[in-house]
Amino acid sequence: MLLEKERAEVVRVCQEMQRQGLVVGTAGNVSVRVGDQVAISPSGMAYEDVEPGDVGIHDLTGAPIDARWAPSSELPLHLAVYAATDAGAITHNHAPASTALSVVVDEVPATHYYSSMFGGPLRVAPYATFGSDALAENVAAALEGRSGALMANHGALTIGPNLAKAFSLLPYLEYVCEVQLRAMAAAGADSPRIKVLSRELLDEAGSGLSGYGQTKD
Repeated sequence: MLLEKERAEVVRVCQEMQRQGLVVGTAGNVSVRVGDQVAISPSGMAYEDVEPGDVGIHDLTGAPIDARWAPSSELPLHLAVYAATDAGAITHNHAPASTALSVVVDEVPATHYYSSMFGGPLRVAPYATFGSDALAENVAAALEGRSGALMANHGALTIGPNLAKAFSLLPYLEYVCEVQLRAMAAAGADSPRIKVLSRELLDEAGSGLSGYGQTKD
């Protein structure tokens, strides 16, 4: 089967997003790019029922190469992001905190040093109808210099060089959004009491996080 490993990985991440409460029903989508081919989750299928063979393979124009079902309605979004970035994988979710925050802000300020994991404050792409070219363009622009972004009145998206990395960012993005929501609730949405980290401090944190963890001999 074409891109068998990548298809299986897409299924695993879709099911894990559901298990972690990052998506509702069949919402959200996942893709992996290998050269000029993209493996993307199918449209409207219950994640618990999806098998690797249900994950379609499309070229960079969206034309099917090996796809038994219609692809996610957000295929144009994924293709636009691949065209605008060097991403090797994309995850899109509708988790509660990031979705709620996308309704009330145009940018998520760096109120936690985890923002450095995304390259800085998280931008919120302007709203456009799901599956539309306008949404694809808005999100691609919001991702410039970033590895994550929110989509106004919709959800969030992360990218990475591979699917493991892109997916690993999702819980951190949701945490950053949850912290900001609670800060706004406690101090007021525009309160000067909400402390925001400077670019210099974010860069310092980012340097520390890049070498964080254990290494094997």
